[in-house]
Amino acid sequence: MPDHATSSHPAVQHQLDRLWALGPGADVLGLSRITALLDRIGNPHLSLPPVLHVAGTNGKGSTCAFLRAAVEAAGLTAHVYSSPHLVRFNERVRLAGQVIDDATLAALLEQVLDAGGDIGASFFEVTTAVAFLAFARTPADACIIEVGLGGRLDATNVIPAPAACAIAQLGIDHQAFLGDTAEAIAGEKAGIAKPGVPLVTMSYGDSVTARIAEVAAAANAPVHARGTAWDFTVTPDRLLYRDAQGEVATPLPTLAGPHQPANLALAIATLRQQRALTIPASAFASAAIAARWPARMQRLTPGPLHALLPAGAEIWLDGGHNEAAAQSVSAALAQVANGRPAHLILGMLSNKDATGLLAPFAPLAASFTAVPVPGHAHRDPADLAATARALGIATTGIAPDVPTALTSLQTADAPLVLILGSLYLAGEVLRENDELPD
Repeated sequence: MPDHATSSHPAVQHQLDRLWALGPGADVLGLSRITALLDRIGNPHLSLPPVLHVAGTNGKGSTCAFLRAAVEAAGLTAHVYSSPHLVRFNERVRLAGQVIDDATLAALLEQVLDAGGDIGASFFEVTTAVAFLAFARTPADACIIEVGLGGRLDATNVIPAPAACAIAQLGIDHQAFLGDTAEAIAGEKAGIAKPGVPLVTMSYGDSVTARIAEVAAAANAPVHARGTAWDFTVTPDRLLYRDAQGEVATPLPTLAGPHQPANLALAIATLRQQRALTIPASAFASAAIAARWPARMQRLTPGPLHALLPAGAEIWLDGGHNEAAAQSVSAALAQVANGRPAHLILGMLSNKDATGLLAPFAPLAASFTAVPVPGHAHRDPADLAATARALGIATTGIAPDVPTALTSLQTADAPLVLILGSLYLAGEVLRENDELPD
């Protein structure tokens, strides 16, 4: 079942059931179906507030969180479209700051499915049409739209003239859809470029940078890259951003991890290159502190899962599932562990690279436990445990679920635990800890 989406609200669940029955049941990239679907519901994507469109392999969700926090700190309102959801399908669509309510969501799903049920649109395409319809009907000052998969052929890539586009960290992922090389994937991500619209990017290797420049030039989109158009440095307590307009200083992000300052800086650069919204420098400082993004190096609060561990235990959660994410998250884990041993609990989808994800964590791991990802095709926990042993993690095991894995750590002295490998697993963890994203 795509994205394992269910709802406790009967009307929403009825429409989700219709979606499973009508859709192709898999990701199918292309713009023909979403274009036809939007046309049948009045082309709401042509009536949106100024759009900030964000692509990337990792970090695009965090960048969107910083964008939203900055817009709201400026006294403005923002719609946000993100994916996947963690616990509730509603999380994908945020209307002027609030997660869409069940009654509105059910009505919009019904309208879109009634209008285009014969098109064969995918789960994501229908959801995108619902979001655009909701955004067009609800007043707001800005729209922050996260790319679902890739960029060029992603269903979100129908916005003709965004205020700005951005590309976050790049890495190897979704090769079946995007290609097997960093350059091919970069080309797909850069496909969100639009004529005359600033394309704000991080700093990448030479070949990747060249591919992005090539795609942007074909679209007549100016590129604003870190290291040329903008840059930043980090001190022990500040982020110092600079571009041709001047300098901005902010606190370090509240979001954990040494990779988050770069995502904050990308958000700042994106907002300073667009001209549709007025965002004062003070809003960036507020965004550094206020931004929240669940399941990205999130420290869980006391709840049912914490109750399974000794006093003083810490449980951290991250949905990272590829090698590029592992580099960032392992650095974040080393930072929060500060020399303490870390216990890893991992569940991964079947199409992900276990060795690439696990290798950066091996020097930090005191133990490793593999678990399944409920409701999804996942890697065999026994195979994950074998991979961990091959990487030198001596204490390895498997468990049927996260609570059982945590229970096995009851004898540890105030353990530090990181649960990782899948946003779907992260959603289950948040549900089990009674810690639902708002």
